[in-house]
Amino acid sequence: MFTLRFDMRAPAFGADPAALYATAPQMCAWAEDHGCLAAVMREHHGSEDGYLPSPLLLASAVAASTQRLTLSLILILPFYDPVRLAEDIAVLDILSNGRASYIMALGYRPEEYKIFGLDLGDRGRLADEKLGLLRRLLAGETVVRDGRQIFVTPRPLTAGGPAMMWGGGSLAAARRAGRYGLGMLANANVPGMQQAYEDSCRKHGYQPGPTFFPDRSTPSVCFVADDVDEAWAELGEYLLHDARTYAAWNPGNEVSAGFTHVDTVDELREAAASHVIYSVPEAISRVRAGKMLAMSPLCGGLPPEIAWPYLKRVGEVVLPEASGTSGNSESTLGELLSNKNG
Repeated sequence: MFTLRFDMRAPAFGADPAALYATAPQMCAWAEDHGCLAAVMREHHGSEDGYLPSPLLLASAVAASTQRLTLSLILILPFYDPVRLAEDIAVLDILSNGRASYIMALGYRPEEYKIFGLDLGDRGRLADEKLGLLRRLLAGETVVRDGRQIFVTPRPLTAGGPAMMWGGGSLAAARRAGRYGLGMLANANVPGMQQAYEDSCRKHGYQPGPTFFPDRSTPSVCFVADDVDEAWAELGEYLLHDARTYAAWNPGNEVSAGFTHVDTVDELREAAASHVIYSVPEAISRVRAGKMLAMSPLCGGLPPEIAWPYLKRVGEVVLPEASGTSGNSESTLGELLSNKNG
């Protein structure tokens, strides 16, 4: 089984953004017929390479191009007005027939907070102020604040609102997830996070929900190639741009998954951690073992004409060969992305 991730980076040496944005929904439409479980869209702002700033808009295009594929959106909650966000989520829930789920996060880049006229030090308070209201509105409540009635129309198609989790890589993030009765989709496995999450859930009257705490070496960008050496020669600079940009945003961070502190393509390949290119037999073995292939087909602005064969190799070669031996992956991811979590 595999997932797709779209960051929509478009560095100067990569493909034109218009080509990338046109291709992402096409890839999702193809992928849902070839074993893909979910398309993940993430958010950042003010990045020189044009990192996706609006997952909700891209998800709407993907929803219009697909029928069954789960859509997973990672949003930086403090940047949103909770009423308008609830409205947008409700509309996407209707457009997608309830296929969109959400991972809310604080964000970590001071540059982004400056763009929105906010202070990074206020991010926890802002999230707490907005999360409670957002969830009540999505549940169909009318909330009275400062003498005004706040409600959302149309209501989401999903009763109680779409599935929602909390994301982050710290003990504080784990405690916040538990405080609101949300599942925890972390980007790190800091010692004590699982216990902090469970303790916080029970303290606030919730049963712990689904969690995912990836180790530092968990691959976040996978490709599958007939010839791994040739693939690194063709894909290397795009993967290196992705890895180095994330690393530059996380100086000194040695716990989060998804990036590697390296300077060259050879170093990235040797690390074999965040960005990995598997041979076809290796990929088949992973799927048969119940492991997910986290595909990022347009990684680093990879031109679509180069990207398509790598994606199709997974759906047309790897999964058919591994068919019938990887059922555990589907149930695990499905529970992770669709659980209502209280």
